[in-house]
Amino acid sequence: MSSNVYQLDENTASKVISFLPSSDSNLPTGSKYRKKIEGHTVTVYNSNKFMVQGSASEAIAVKLLGNAGIKVAGSNTSKKKKTGSGQSISYDAFNCIGSDEAGSGDFFGPMTVVASYVSKKNAEILKVLGVMDSKNLKDDKIIALAEQIIPIIPHSLLVLDNPKYNERKAMGWSQVKMKAVLHNQAILNVLDKIDGEPLDYIVIDQFAVQGVYENYALTAIPERDKTRFETKGESKSIAIAASSIIARYAFVKYYDEIIRETGIHITKGAGAKVDLEAAKIINKKGIAYLDSVTKKDFKNRAKALALVNKKK
Repeated sequence: MSSNVYQLDENTASKVISFLPSSDSNLPTGSKYRKKIEGHTVTVYNSNKFMVQGSASEAIAVKLLGNAGIKVAGSNTSKKKKTGSGQSISYDAFNCIGSDEAGSGDFFGPMTVVASYVSKKNAEILKVLGVMDSKNLKDDKIIALAEQIIPIIPHSLLVLDNPKYNERKAMGWSQVKMKAVLHNQAILNVLDKIDGEPLDYIVIDQFAVQGVYENYALTAIPERDKTRFETKGESKSIAIAASSIIARYAFVKYYDEIIRETGIHITKGAGAKVDLEAAKIINKKGIAYLDSVTKKDFKNRAKALALVNKKK
């Protein structure tokens, strides 16, 4: 499914909406208009981005904007970037699978790993939508972006929940091994989904050098000659950035569920606040519950138990 996105100003977006059929009432987060028109999904976001998704997205977009008296030049995709000798690869000028994870440094919550396929055209669309390094985005922005890009890009989300994480740890698995297994499987899943689509690179946000990754992955690296490992990969590949956003989105949803179940605010990471929050949860729900929603190998567990015992 192709997609076309145009950045409008507020007045122009309002004008376009006034020429479109009435919007559906159940709108996705971050949008103010959505409707199926001529077999295509038309969305206007709060940021005034106008998106059309479907087999003839460009033609439909040009037609709908034209009906509102707005002339556009057609496709908003850009030409392929060139890479010079000795320069890093401009991954966004190629068709790429990128993978990243969330939750590995947090005491509460699971580890989530995502691989995503982003074509050259969709790379430009994701940029217009505002996809970028998720470390610079707050949770509400992560949620809004994830819900916009999930329908657009083929991806695979794998969740290693806390009981399974703790089980693997008891078996002697390191986090690096867990990540390698999950990244490799997510990439294999995406390759199955895009069978026949062009693929230039597979880019992994580097958490281990290639030799260590291969040793831990359990299965062979698919398309090994196309695979690259990049430090700070989110800033180098929009496919990695998109995967990071979806992974964090899934992680945040699990976090919110823990808060709903306990009625206790919990903090991301593994700092001193986390010790206090974990102690509150032990007092309210017991140590077995805490172990079901946390990574037991983190020092926060012992510190929380010490706080609980200190008050007795």
